[in-house]
Amino acid sequence: MDTRPIIIAIDGPAGAGKSTVSRVVAKRLGYLYLDTGAMYRAVALAAKTAGVDTKDHQALATLCNGLDISFDNATDPPAVLLNGQDVSAQIRTPEIDMLASCVSAIKAVREAMTGLQRKVAQEAREVVAEGRDMGTVVFPNARCKFFLTASPEERARRRYEELVQRGETIDKNAVAKEMEKRDQQDSTRSIAPLKPAPDAVIIDTTHLSIEEVVNKICETVASKISHRQK
Repeated sequence: MDTRPIIIAIDGPAGAGKSTVSRVVAKRLGYLYLDTGAMYRAVALAAKTAGVDTKDHQALATLCNGLDISFDNATDPPAVLLNGQDVSAQIRTPEIDMLASCVSAIKAVREAMTGLQRKVAQEAREVVAEGRDMGTVVFPNARCKFFLTASPEERARRRYEELVQRGETIDKNAVAKEMEKRDQQDSTRSIAPLKPAPDAVIIDTTHLSIEEVVNKICETVASKISHRQK
């Protein structure tokens, strides 16, 4: 009998559908949804608010040690709380997108967040962890690993529609360029670069509905977990 926490790691670039899919999978299975990207966004917002230069790694390390980042699962999607304040809307802007990518490449920040993410998973026991390095760095021994991807055009379209739905006025081409820049930044950083784990199941979501992706993941999870518990 495998008694380790059951962790489902779902990684991938922006616009691949991992946030929506992860939330639905967690809800269907009754697992905790751990949005690790939101944690880095919260750090980015805190740094911006405090006027901390992202190039000052020591100041960022000190900042991280004083932050309380948590989730309120009473809402759907869960609200992101930074020092007790709901910052869910504030951390979902193009500016924080890029700032989060910058701070997430800093060793001290990643170490602080990785420690917190592992602590949350250990306490929850059943977790769907979504991010960019869940299967490669944070939870290398996760029971199930997935990497979602989609064509650059489709990912940019989804991101554009997401921003428009939030009431933002933004140029579609600008969204595509920002996404391309973020992809380059995330995949080439020296610490925990964005890439699929060797044992991850890769799912191209370009022509799949959310339901189809969720079903694929849940079927794989059911098969792997039942097999390991026998």
